[in-house]
Amino acid sequence: MALLLEHEFKPLPADKQIETLPFLEAVAHLPPFFDCLGTPIVYSPVKADLTGNIKKIRAVYDSNPTKFKTLQNILEVEKEMHGSAWPKTGATLALMWLKRGLKFMLVLLQSISDGERDEEHPNLIRVNAMKAYEIALKKYHGWVLQKLFTGSVYALPYKSDLLKALEKGKEVKEEESIEKIHQFLLRVTPILDAIYEMYTKMNAELSYKA
Repeated sequence: MALLLEHEFKPLPADKQIETLPFLEAVAHLPPFFDCLGTPIVYSPVKADLTGNIKKIRAVYDSNPTKFKTLQNILEVEKEMHGSAWPKTGATLALMWLKRGLKFMLVLLQSISDGERDEEHPNLIRVNAMKAYEIALKKYHGWVLQKLFTGSVYALPYKSDLLKALEKGKEVKEEESIEKIHQFLLRVTPILDAIYEMYTKMNAELSYKA
């Protein structure tokens, strides 16, 4: 799948220490995924948020690549640096929102890969998108944003059009596209799970609403 497999993520090491630079280089290729969902009023801000958070983390990494070699290093060092302002600051906050955007993307793709669908409208992806939103983002959004996202599912592309967009317009059999999504998920899901686990262990997760 041209878009998703364009830049491979390094496998998650046994110690779950995720190197910052390879992670950022791989994830930097993913924001265009949100262009494939249409509805610019909703998904353009999500894409911009994702891109902005990647840049914020990269700026912190570039300030001292040795000190910030892994994502865990970033959280540990910033906790010392920012004191009571942490974790609502710096790259720690940027990564917190980045992982949520990625979670939305992965749950949506996993749901499509698993064959979950509205039996009456099997080529629509509303069911998949709502599941992803409920799991990844809804509890962090206020009422206005929740209404905006809920309404946006009616303007989402057909599943066939989304798969074609992910292939950058190339005609590919659905089962081949689904297999590529499966390959992508196998590589990225353990990495994202490890980031969520790190935030829980370090008590860095925040629940305020955007």
